[in-house]
Amino acid sequence: MTVMEDGWIKIATVMPSGNRELFSPPPQPEETQEEEEEEESTPRLIDGSSPQEPEFTGVLGPHTNEDFPTCLLCTCISTTVYCDDHELDAVPPLPKNIAYFYSRFNRIKKINKNDFANLDGLKKIDLTSNLISEIDEDAFRKLPQLRELVLRDNKIRQLPELPTTLTFIDISNNRLGRKGLYLECLQDMYDLHHLYLTDNNLDHIPLSLPENLRALHLQNNNILEMHEDTFCNVKNLTYIRKALEDIRLDGNPINLSKTPQAYMCLPRLPIGSLV
Repeated sequence: MTVMEDGWIKIATVMPSGNRELFSPPPQPEETQEEEEEEESTPRLIDGSSPQEPEFTGVLGPHTNEDFPTCLLCTCISTTVYCDDHELDAVPPLPKNIAYFYSRFNRIKKINKNDFANLDGLKKIDLTSNLISEIDEDAFRKLPQLRELVLRDNKIRQLPELPTTLTFIDISNNRLGRKGLYLECLQDMYDLHHLYLTDNNLDHIPLSLPENLRALHLQNNNILEMHEDTFCNVKNLTYIRKALEDIRLDGNPINLSKTPQAYMCLPRLPIGSLV
């Protein structure tokens, strides 16, 4: 308190110098601020852990060349993948657990050896109505459980070696010729039941057909003749081939009446021209 000359009293409050620091916030360490900002920007789960990035290796399958999950491009239901009518020009990367693959009505031109590599559970491949003209040698041979192979309506001139596990083969409406089949491979397919080779350029009936074959369709080829032992065993007149009941040779320039001994062991005569 101070008394002025004119009689007025001037009152002033002076803060102790030691308490001035109480009114200014303490400086924050730079590292602590950066850590807090990082923690705030990083999302956390309830247990405090950070969420992991999603991986498209299960339901959505592996990524295509466009870095797009196969099962978003195609339709995946359980172990079946449908890629029909998507204008694909190559087989997309497939999930490891795939069992059935359909890629019909596309623009696939070549089957590479790695397209189905390591897909040990694959049981059926259907590539109907593509533009396939070339198939690598090991494209199918190493598939241990493959049962059905459908390649109809393509431009295939020669088939590679096929797995002996097949029960159903349809290569109709292609360009298979004399050298288009591995005949040795067919005779080892003990479970092959249906073989469809219609509308090709074959000039003979495949020899050494599997014993359990039920249906053989060879319509609209260029078959001119047939051997007497094509279906039967001429050395054993008591031999009967019970399973093979459906043989189609119509649309070929062969006269079935010239080789009557070739059908003696069959339960039914082949369908074809007798003149």
